[in-house]
Amino acid sequence: MQQNQPHSVLITGSTSGIGLAIAHCFARAGHNVMLHGLADEETARTLLSEFSGYAGKQGFSDADIATEAGCAQLVSDTREAIGNPSVLVNNAGIQHTATAHEFPAEKWHQILAINLSASFFLCRDLLPAMRATGWGRIINIASVHGLVASENKSAYCAAKHGLVGLTKVLALENADRNITANAICPGWVETPLIQPQIESIAREQQVDLDTARAELVGAKQPMARATSPDAIGELALYLCGDFASTITGAALPVDGGWSAQ
Repeated sequence: MQQNQPHSVLITGSTSGIGLAIAHCFARAGHNVMLHGLADEETARTLLSEFSGYAGKQGFSDADIATEAGCAQLVSDTREAIGNPSVLVNNAGIQHTATAHEFPAEKWHQILAINLSASFFLCRDLLPAMRATGWGRIINIASVHGLVASENKSAYCAAKHGLVGLTKVLALENADRNITANAICPGWVETPLIQPQIESIAREQQVDLDTARAELVGAKQPMARATSPDAIGELALYLCGDFASTITGAALPVDGGWSAQ
């Protein structure tokens, strides 16, 4: 398979935020894109209409990847919509914060299922075809919390550290088949998810939103500004290009120096 030809790309958790930005980056580059996430029919139609102007094919699945069966359904939906994916971006993730001694078992299992196990099941199901064709790219959207820890995030840190470890194993096992596996480890990213925290700081400290944003981000990152989702998308796209063909097994921090401390 030629690296410069359009590929079919599956991106989990791609209805908003980082996942949606990654999907747009690949679609702009002419690739076929499979969108995925929890969305009703109207939202799915609106989402697909955003991509209708791109050259490649698009599809959407709302499969519940918290289960092995749901992962198998997503693989089936993807193959039906855009063909067998040669690029897999495991982006879907959820969060819950609590101290370890108070962490709900249900939340622990849910976070491990979606943030880690789903990535394993999807890789397991898609790798045989990648290996048969002699080309594939696996990109796991981990987190700075796959490299360092923070309080109250035992399940999230465990899952993301596990995802980095899984990435390394996949890189070793498939190095002879022109398949790379890499993890991108973002710190703070400018998505709607961080807005409530910014607004809370602004209220509590009676400062403007820009000051509150710098306060939030700078508490962890020496470079006190959040990364744009498009930057993560462009990095994912780069990892599928010719110049990245020997980058494999890497955990690439995009964290404003957070993990360098």
